[in-house]
Amino acid sequence: METVNWGILGAANFARRHMGPAIHAAGRGRLAALATSSAGKAAPFQAFAPDLRVHDSYEALLDDPGIDAVYVPLPNHLHVDWALKALEAGKHVLVEKPLAMKASDFDAVIAARDRSGLCAAEAYMIVHHPQWQKAKALFEAGAIGRLVRVSGAFSFDNRDAGNIRNRPETGGGAVPDIGVYIYGAARFVTGEEPSEILSAKVERENGVDVWTHITAQFPSFHYSGVVSMRMAPWQEMVFHGESGVMRLTAPFNANVYGEARVVVQSADLVETVHRFPADNHYVHQVEAFNASVLDGAAYACPLEFSRGTQAMIDMVWAKEAG
Repeated sequence: METVNWGILGAANFARRHMGPAIHAAGRGRLAALATSSAGKAAPFQAFAPDLRVHDSYEALLDDPGIDAVYVPLPNHLHVDWALKALEAGKHVLVEKPLAMKASDFDAVIAARDRSGLCAAEAYMIVHHPQWQKAKALFEAGAIGRLVRVSGAFSFDNRDAGNIRNRPETGGGAVPDIGVYIYGAARFVTGEEPSEILSAKVERENGVDVWTHITAQFPSFHYSGVVSMRMAPWQEMVFHGESGVMRLTAPFNANVYGEARVVVQSADLVETVHRFPADNHYVHQVEAFNASVLDGAAYACPLEFSRGTQAMIDMVWAKEAG
């Protein structure tokens, strides 16, 4: 096999705007099929992938022998079930984050991946962006000295009551949607896991968290992070060491929120700026997945890593509950 033939379960807006075009543009892959019963929803996908096969059900797509890999952009509460169904159908599977609503739910998917020998991963695209690979390399090279604190912030304003992010029954909430970024990013760069959640202040509306601020202790540094679905758009990650500060200015929506930059400020206030003006992390993610399928290449975000981020989220909810 020289090309990974992809299918998408559902014509989600995110798939139409981002992941569908990324699958189509990525090297060594092809967007071959879409599962939707709506011709109107299929049309925008066919505009950039005119040879697209359209199936009227998810099951029909999984039964398609011409599909090698499946992307799952369904609401959060459906991710585990359809990941398992895809693996059982013999398809590699890339599942939108969060893959699961609690860490233990990852275990069935990990076991199914291992039994099948197929590739399965959460679509945690940021680790495939060179800004994050550069940040990790700079940290490991000692660019900021001994790490003292990490802070993360990610916010946007979404008050649409019908949106899946605002609905508890679909696994909504700010932490499941974007907390995975500010928590997982700290874990990715440092290689550490939280030892304790020190505080968790959570504001909820209609059963979902709309604003959450936490503090946590990692083995070698202190962490603070805030996410919100009721604030003006903002995103930033800061790694503060004894001899320097490293800041990512558009860490999660590069080239949508702003240009991806890694800024390192030394103790004498000299700045070095690393810019990444053109990289598309969705395309990089698909190409990395294709390489894993075709070559057996190591994947930057295995399920075990994603399970660790969900374990941190579970710790946050446990702290909130007291």
